[in-house]
Amino acid sequence: MRIDKFLANTKIGSRKEVKTFLKKGRVSVNGEIIKKDKTQIDPLKDIIAFDGEVIHYSQFEYYMLYKPEGYISATKDDSHPVVCELIPSIHELFPVGRLDIDTTGLLIMTNDGELGHLLTAPKKHIPKVYEVLADGIVNEEDQEVFKKGIPLKDFTTQSSDLRIIEVKENKTKCHVTIHEGKFHQVKRMFVYIKKPVLSLKRIQMGDVKLDSSLKKGEYRPLTPDEINSLYGKTML
Repeated sequence: MRIDKFLANTKIGSRKEVKTFLKKGRVSVNGEIIKKDKTQIDPLKDIIAFDGEVIHYSQFEYYMLYKPEGYISATKDDSHPVVCELIPSIHELFPVGRLDIDTTGLLIMTNDGELGHLLTAPKKHIPKVYEVLADGIVNEEDQEVFKKGIPLKDFTTQSSDLRIIEVKENKTKCHVTIHEGKFHQVKRMFVYIKKPVLSLKRIQMGDVKLDSSLKKGEYRPLTPDEINSLYGKTML
């Protein structure tokens, strides 16, 4: 990796500022002053310091992203912007699971393949909570349908919890908890009860809840407790 990219992505400064820092001899690699921005380094092996302070490198990164509309849950796409563009990192991050292009809310971003597999493996049944605005008045009969499981075209959903939050102007805000993550699943479930989704936001995954202080497009690192809860064990 180039030294200027490493410094910029570890928040030492912008690419332009980093070039200035290098020219002034403020950066060292393994004790040697480095002034060329194209110098290649290995973050796992080399000791990089700025003004004499070692920059600590973490092998894995974990972020909570408030995904906005219009972004694809992928690492690259030829037609649309992707969520990875929202978080500058020295690592190649990927989204854990998917949210549709028009769906917002909690998306876990990491470079930890083990955690990604754990949270998306079908046998793990990680609960996911969505806030839904449905077109129509959701009632107790609908709640029972969700609880029993809905026979969709390609599979029958597991029992899910449908909670009515507010009914206003023939629209219902509700929270639904599912344990799978099939394509368009929540939208298809509401089509089944003839109350299609007007807006959809994921607000929780496992025990991790979307931080209310985040705005769309913003992110923050997961806390050690949040990471541990996703793993279901103490790892930090």
